[in-house]
Amino acid sequence: MIQLIQDSPNNIAAFRATGEVTKEHFQNIIIPEVDRVIQQVKHINFLLVLDTELENFTTGAWVQDAMLGLKNIGKWNRAAIVTDSDTIISFTNGFSYLIPGEFKGFKKEQYDEALTWVSEETL
Repeated sequence: MIQLIQDSPNNIAAFRATGEVTKEHFQNIIIPEVDRVIQQVKHINFLLVLDTELENFTTGAWVQDAMLGLKNIGKWNRAAIVTDSDTIISFTNGFSYLIPGEFKGFKKEQYDEALTWVSEETL
């Protein structure tokens, strides 16, 4: 399940993933919220708190994730992934070398730091 994080700054798309994540979560929650942020600030600031394992993302969710990234490839500003997985943090940190924008992984106890970092305007 994907839920909007309601108490986040208005210039970011902020989500919490729990349990199974499906393509419908992307289509009905993530994509509309990312579109809202793009319309408002003309780029994407994205925060995802992972309270589930990556294995719980369905194939359809991964396809939607890839399509979201490619569709908006030039609009990424900052993306923060909050997790306790060192592997995911390392993978996220490496994305900055492949995709325009800044990508950074944070431990769960660094949530406030991640929220501040992703909401800062750098463009």
